[in-house]
Amino acid sequence: MSFDSTAPTRLPGGPTESATLKRAVAASAVGNATEWFDYGIYAYGVSYISAALFPGEAQQATLFALGTFAISFLVRPLGGFFWGPLGDRLGRKQVLALTILLMAGATLLVGLIPSYDAIGFWAPLALVILRMIQGFSTGGEYGGAATFMAEYAPDARRGFYGSFLEFGTLAGFSLGALLMLGFSLALSEEAMRDWGWRLPFLVAAPLGLVGLYLRSKMEDTPVFREVEIAGGKEPTPSVELKDLLVRYWRPLLVMGGLVVALNVVNYTLLSYMPTYLERRLGLTTQEALVVPIVGMLFMMVLLPFAGALSDRLGRKPLWWFSLVGLFLLVIPLYHLMAGSLLGAVVGFAALGLLYAPQLATISATFPAMFPTQVRFAGFAVAYNVATSLFGGTAPALNSWLIERTGDQLTPAYYMMGACVVGMVALRFTVETAGASLRGTHIPGTEAARRELEARGAPA
Repeated sequence: MSFDSTAPTRLPGGPTESATLKRAVAASAVGNATEWFDYGIYAYGVSYISAALFPGEAQQATLFALGTFAISFLVRPLGGFFWGPLGDRLGRKQVLALTILLMAGATLLVGLIPSYDAIGFWAPLALVILRMIQGFSTGGEYGGAATFMAEYAPDARRGFYGSFLEFGTLAGFSLGALLMLGFSLALSEEAMRDWGWRLPFLVAAPLGLVGLYLRSKMEDTPVFREVEIAGGKEPTPSVELKDLLVRYWRPLLVMGGLVVALNVVNYTLLSYMPTYLERRLGLTTQEALVVPIVGMLFMMVLLPFAGALSDRLGRKPLWWFSLVGLFLLVIPLYHLMAGSLLGAVVGFAALGLLYAPQLATISATFPAMFPTQVRFAGFAVAYNVATSLFGGTAPALNSWLIERTGDQLTPAYYMMGACVVGMVALRFTVETAGASLRGTHIPGTEAARRELEARGAPA
């Protein structure tokens, strides 16, 4: 079988039509949108959720709710270790069907939890359990969706098509935020605190069903099926994990460093920003919700352009631009956000502009750091361990550090430190723009090129 790294990925036995590629993009993006829809409604409704499900005064209850948000990330590595090897053995499609059902179901049930006044400590306990289920399922969802999309996309345009996974991220988050904002404007404060905050959670069910339907109509990825036919899969999950940790520890560490930078910025901007703008900078609840929504819509417009640019210039130049730009400008932009509502909008949009090159290239960069037989597991393990330790804990950690230090710029300092970690990791990252994902060696390396040549690909 010959390989053409400039053409659309081909299934064994026939060409992949553009319609199939579009369905693959949609199937991946909708699942990611469902995941981030949950984060959006939770982040933007945290004051209502804390008042309904936790005891204590507003500030203390909000800190509890942010801590519960972090708990879901602590179990994500378990999901990565569980779902990742399954995705490499059973296929990407089957695992993604299960994870989207778990995510959507858990989000739906959060909206049905009785209040603390009604059932006492069982309310926060139920929330913790459901957040853990969401975290466990997300441990397989994101890495699987990115791998699925990357393996379907043409090698020469993987950055462009991969950017739509993150378009789904921001679309889901924005939808959740807009729903929470819309209900808060349409309903009285009393109605919102009593039952209105629950309504956005109920939308998760149809979102999950749409994603499941799209994924059920897809074949597994051509790259995975190729390795499966050739008998190149790992024999057991335990052997795969051992192989991953022994043979591929370098890309695991490199990807982990990049993820620290990526997700400290991500969760500080998207999940923590509404709380920060309201409680630390004095914006009203509605203003604190509007600022990030405007910024995210701006980022959504940028993502496809940044993804396409990475196909031409490479992934690493865009990451260097993002990391260095954020490191140099995050403190001035935080000062700008503290000045006025307009300053907050402009400052957030500028941070989004600097962050977009990272976000747009996740699906093109990270799956290409591992060979096919351990790709799902490698992505899931590295991504979720780093995210659970540094990304998902960012909202609660930032809030706690501000309380302890009194310094409103603490989130900016944290982002700067994360960018330094990312720069170190980027120094050791292999450029894979245009490289084929086929084969059993790490894409972009000399071993991978020799394998492709031996199987008929152009050198």
